[in-house]
Amino acid sequence: MKSIVRGLLGAAIVIPAAASAQDTVVRTPEGAQMNVASDLAYKPGELTQEQLMSSTRDLMAMEAMNVFRRYPREKTAEMVKFYTEALALKSLSPIQLTATQQMLLTGVGRAQIKLSAGQQGNRLYDMSGGIKGGTGIRYFRLTYPDKHMLMKRFSDAGFDAPMFQKRSDGTEAAVVNDPGGFPIEIVIEPGAKDGSNDGVGVGIAASDLAVSRKFYREFVGLDELPAVTDSTTGLELYPFRNGETTLYLYQSPDTSRHDNGSAGIQYVVTDSPMADAKAKARGIAVETPLNKLAGFDLVTVWLNDPDGVTNYYAQVGPNSRTARQQAGN
Repeated sequence: MKSIVRGLLGAAIVIPAAASAQDTVVRTPEGAQMNVASDLAYKPGELTQEQLMSSTRDLMAMEAMNVFRRYPREKTAEMVKFYTEALALKSLSPIQLTATQQMLLTGVGRAQIKLSAGQQGNRLYDMSGGIKGGTGIRYFRLTYPDKHMLMKRFSDAGFDAPMFQKRSDGTEAAVVNDPGGFPIEIVIEPGAKDGSNDGVGVGIAASDLAVSRKFYREFVGLDELPAVTDSTTGLELYPFRNGETTLYLYQSPDTSRHDNGSAGIQYVVTDSPMADAKAKARGIAVETPLNKLAGFDLVTVWLNDPDGVTNYYAQVGPNSRTARQQAGN
């Protein structure tokens, strides 16, 4: 039995029926209810030590990563206006997670910024120190070709226009906060696609930079690029890339504040149970156990990086919406 719910942006989304009494139900940081089943995981001895200790890079099915932005529910209308009108990100059909919880989707190239209203569970939410004032994902980086067009969009949408400054590499940049208080670094680059349609950057402040770099290099398996200095913030950044998406790791100047709830990372993969097995072999923290959302043809597991940032592995079946969207591209 399935029901149809009309999405906030007008699209009808199918919601799977409630779990049976035999299923174990867990809730993700975004509020979705998932069914945990013991037959999803690999059995002991089924995988070799070499398989278990290799990175998850070969599992990735998309040359990009999606990111989540979680915010107070009362900010929803302002958030939609900010991301789709001021930043001009492509508005996609939303997903209804529960009767009261909806995921709003915006496109950035192959990937998405997923807007999730409501701050769930035992996550920490403290962006009071801004980019330099704590640990966790502290900002997104978006690129545009024309600052004047962007400034007009901000004004037309009712937001203060960004104040751009010249940088040492000849580009211009500004930092603005979204309506939920999360920083967005906007960089004007020659040849960039409008609406940051060639990808997104994710700034991650680490309490122990060496430990976090090892996690994203050896476990996740992203391409580690040479360190760069961001002249907007003055931070030394350590980039880790998968296709269109780059994670910018840096040592947090202030580790007294922690935020592992306002944003998260998602990898679209071919084998979530394999990612789960690799994580358990390394003792990596599991946020939401291996689970399935049959109505969406998904098998997923949520893991935490060393500072509690959610790293969400999503295995999409051929009937999933993600798979259909990728086929359409």
